[in-house]
Amino acid sequence: MFRTTWLSPTLLFFALAPNCVLARPQEKSATIVIINAQVADGTGGPLRKANVRISDDRIVTIGEFKPKKGEQTIDAKGLVLAPGFIDIHNHATEGLEKDPLAETQIAQGITTVILGPDGDSPWPLGAWLDTRRRNPASLNLAVLVGHATVREQVLGKDFRRASTPAEIEKMSQLVGQAMHEGAIGLSSGLEYDMGTYSTTDEVVALASAAAKLHGFYMTHIRDEADLSFQALDEEIAIGERAHIPVEHSHIKLGTVSVWGKAQPYIRVIEAARLRGLDFLADCYPYDAWHSNIKVLVPDKQYEDPKSVAKALSDVGGPSHVTIVEFAPNASYENRTIEELATQRGISPVEMFIRIIREGDAANTEAEVIGQSMVERDIQAFYQQPWVMVASDGGIGSRHPRGAGTFPRVLGLYVREKKWLSLPEAVHKMTSLPAQRLGWKDRGVLREGAFADLVLFNPATVIDRSTFQKPFELPSGIEKVFVNGLLVWDAGKATGARPGRVLPN
Repeated sequence: MFRTTWLSPTLLFFALAPNCVLARPQEKSATIVIINAQVADGTGGPLRKANVRISDDRIVTIGEFKPKKGEQTIDAKGLVLAPGFIDIHNHATEGLEKDPLAETQIAQGITTVILGPDGDSPWPLGAWLDTRRRNPASLNLAVLVGHATVREQVLGKDFRRASTPAEIEKMSQLVGQAMHEGAIGLSSGLEYDMGTYSTTDEVVALASAAAKLHGFYMTHIRDEADLSFQALDEEIAIGERAHIPVEHSHIKLGTVSVWGKAQPYIRVIEAARLRGLDFLADCYPYDAWHSNIKVLVPDKQYEDPKSVAKALSDVGGPSHVTIVEFAPNASYENRTIEELATQRGISPVEMFIRIIREGDAANTEAEVIGQSMVERDIQAFYQQPWVMVASDGGIGSRHPRGAGTFPRVLGLYVREKKWLSLPEAVHKMTSLPAQRLGWKDRGVLREGAFADLVLFNPATVIDRSTFQKPFELPSGIEKVFVNGLLVWDAGKATGARPGRVLPN
C-alpha cells in the first residue's frame, strides 16, 4: 500500500528516441581494477574470489589477473562485489527532480529505479523522460505508464464508474503512445480511488495494448486484505487474458483474517505458473505498509462507525495504525490512532472519523503506516524463487523502507535470520528484476555487462532507518558505481550523476 500522487507536468514534448542519453562530458570513467573481491555475480551461484576491471561504462575483465601499470586499484579484501541493485518498485518520481543525487537510494546500493508503479506515472511521459535525460540523476531509471494516469486523462473527474468501450479504446491508445515514448510496461493500483472503479475488462484491454509493444504488467492488486485471494485470481486472469508477463507488487497478506495463509496463496500462484503464466513478485522486508488513511476502509464508508470499527480490527487494532503526515494537524503525526483517541477521551473509531473529516475539509488525506503483516508470511514469500526484493519506497519516503530495504535484507534476512543465502539475496536484487525487465547487460556481473556495481561488507551491512527516523542511511555499503562511475564512496555521495534513462 502506498499513497499515489497524480502528476500533470506541463512540459513540452521533445521527440528524442527512448534510448537517447545526453552525455555529461565531465563524467568520464577511468579504468579501475577491483582486486581481492568476493564476487556475487547475480545468478545465485556461489561466491568466488576474483579481480574485476571496469573501463568506461562496462565490465571488461573478470578473473585472476594483475592490474596494469597506472590503473587505479581498489582493494576489496573482506568485501562482496555484486551487480548494482535494481529496485523494480520505487516512488522517487518527484524526488529525483528535487534530489537527483538520490542519496537515500544509492546509499543502499541501488543503481537503477523503476518508476511509475501503482497506476501513477508522469504525463505526458515523453516530455518527462526528456527532462530526465537533460538533467541526469546519480542512478539509472525506467518508467511504467500508469493505468490510473491514463484513466484520468480520459475520464477526468467523472471516474467513479465503469468506462465505456469508446473510453477504453482511448485509454488503450494512450498506453500505446506512452510505450512508444519510452514506457517499459503498464502499472495499476486497483485498490486506489482512480483505479478501483475500473472493470477487469478495462484492465485487460490496457494490458493487451502494453503486451503488443513487449511490455509487462505490474499491479497493486484490488485487495491485499480480506479479499486477497479473489484479487489474486483477478490478477492472474488479467495476465492470462492479455498474454502479458505479470509483476505482483509488494506481495503481502495484510489483515487478520488472512494472516498465516501464505502457503495457500503461493499454491495459487504456482498453479498459474505451471499453466504458463510468466508471474513474478516483489516484496519489501517490513511488516508494515505506508499509504493514505482511506485504504483502510475497502467499502469507502469512511464515516460509518461499523465500517471503521471493522477496518481497525482487521489490521490488528488502532494501535497498529500510525499517522506519519497530516498537514491540517501536525500534532497527530507519529502517534497511533489509539494514542490520539486516549489523549482526547474518545473512541478510536471517533478519532478515525475526525481525521477523515479534517482531511476532507482541507482536501487532503492523512498518510499512515499500518503494521498489519506477520513474519511467517513474509518469510514464506521471500523464500520463493520467483519473489524479488523491492522497496516500495523512494526519495523522501517516511517509511524506513525508503532508505533501508536492500541493506536490511542482507543484514537481517541473510546474516542474522538466515532465511536466504547471500547469493540468493543478491540474485533477488539484481538478475531476477533484470529478467522481468528483459535486460541482458544489467543485473549481472560478467564481462561485457554495464558496470553498475555495489561493494559491501557482508559482516556489517544493515539498515539504520526506523519508523521514528526513516531517513537514516544504512551501514556497510562501501562503494557504488553507476555506468562505471563512482557515485557513493565511504559514506557519502560523490556528486557524480551518470544515470541514464533506460530503454524499453
